Amino acid sequence: MFESAFVELSMLLAIAAIFGVLAVQLKQPLIVAFIAVGILVGPSVLGLVTLTAEIDLLAHLGIAILLFVVGLKLDLHIIRTMGVVALFTGLGQVLFTSIVGYLIGLALGLSPIGALYVAVALTFSSTIIIVKLLSDKRELDALHGRIAIGFLIVQDIVVILAMIVLTAIGTANVESSLGQEALMVVLKGLLMLAVVALLMRYIIPGLVGKLAHSAELLILFAIAWAVLGASAGKMLGFSQEVGAFLAGISLASTHYRELIGARLVSLRDFLLLFFFISLGASLDMSSLTDQLLPALLFSVFVLVGNPLIVMIIMGYMGYRKRTGFLAGLTVAQISEFSLILAALGFSLGHLDKETVGLITLVGLITISVSTYMILYSYPLYERLAPYLSIFERKVPYREAELDHENTTMKTDIILFGLGRFGLVMANNLQEKNFSILGVDFNPEFVEKVANHDLNTRYGDAEDPEFVSHLPLHQAQWVVATIRDKHTNLALLKTLRQEGFAGKVAVAAKNQTEADFYKSQGADLVLIPYEDAAIEAVQKIVNY
Repeated sequence: MFESAFVELSMLLAIAAIFGVLAVQLKQPLIVAFIAVGILVGPSVLGLVTLTAEIDLLAHLGIAILLFVVGLKLDLHIIRTMGVVALFTGLGQVLFTSIVGYLIGLALGLSPIGALYVAVALTFSSTIIIVKLLSDKRELDALHGRIAIGFLIVQDIVVILAMIVLTAIGTANVESSLGQEALMVVLKGLLMLAVVALLMRYIIPGLVGKLAHSAELLILFAIAWAVLGASAGKMLGFSQEVGAFLAGISLASTHYRELIGARLVSLRDFLLLFFFISLGASLDMSSLTDQLLPALLFSVFVLVGNPLIVMIIMGYMGYRKRTGFLAGLTVAQISEFSLILAALGFSLGHLDKETVGLITLVGLITISVSTYMILYSYPLYERLAPYLSIFERKVPYREAELDHENTTMKTDIILFGLGRFGLVMANNLQEKNFSILGVDFNPEFVEKVANHDLNTRYGDAEDPEFVSHLPLHQAQWVVATIRDKHTNLALLKTLRQEGFAGKVAVAAKNQTEADFYKSQGADLVLIPYEDAAIEAVQKIVNY
């Protein structure tokens, strides 16, 4: 339709930018806007895009970078500590959704093989979409974020096995084919893990150290490593996500992971635009209207049933209801794998066009609705919290184990945020004989800071119930070093409701934000970069 690929691509980017601006103005998620762009320019509506192969290539590059960056954030200690809950939650949700989904499919009149495909399609959640949303909300390092990433990776492994099983069903010698394929998957997986372990032990530390002399060369290597890992995962019969994720983990123990991750964020977001457009363009809208009622029923099951089973499992394993709720929301949609699975079933003659349309419509509904659920997870939790206590043990011991607090010691200052700025502040306040209780929602920070002889608790400043259980009656100050507007406002609101009699200090990004916090009741507003600059100038003048 267009005279060149360059013109077509520029048109596509222009439409995406327009939809993005509209979405921001209307306070709608960008992911939903970009999927809508894909539907609009795809074959189901305007049919403007012919560069499907090129867009798919850019989309796959974006997926590789995304999962690589996630892997960078997960070192071996985190994998060991989160592995058990990720395994049990991932497998438990898969079993529950597949069994109940199969029974619902049969009740709606689907054939046994059609019901099986639909049940499996409902089981898997979109790793790519969830990781993008958690990254945008800066929750990848939170406890619920790490658990969610863990069970999403478990799901990615299971989906490969499920596709092997469903493919083998269509062959003549099912038992032989299935057994051989499953054995090969296990052997290839062990081989891949062994190679990564050897590289991490003997090759990568020295290689990355040499490359780090040039930041540009280091980033080029990181991109190449991510893409090679994704390619290796695909060639060995796994998904690109698994391969790229392992490539990221292989660099997670180096000193340069923060630099690499920060440099790749913009590239990741740009390339993921093409993934969401490709996803929207791949949705076949022609046969959706006849499947509306069954699709709504299955969508409600996914949006409500999947989070419930995750909450039940995590509550039983000793996690707080809030952690279970936030992690559970991440499985409230079906995956792009589900659409691939539907296409596979259609090509094998197992599914008709109507069933493929049903799975497509469920995907469109659940991805759109769950995006809103995750973006507005905190207000949603506040409304539902009184009804969620049945999903929490009397003593949520898993999270209590993260606390390192001497309850006999008086607390003078409660400090939220134990990053570099918060830790320096805590150490200096301790030197002035203040008793500090440090709070953070990153379990790694809590563990690390505990080694500084600092009382710590794992928790989130946005959780009113958690804040209410802190020793507010003892504290003279509550200090938040978290430069996030939503978090700070939620904390100020909770402190007002609890009748906190002390003083409150929060961190702001600029003077405008500082003035707003003052109007909301903050006694002191810190602007870290400006404050540091003023102090530096004072030192220079007085030197």
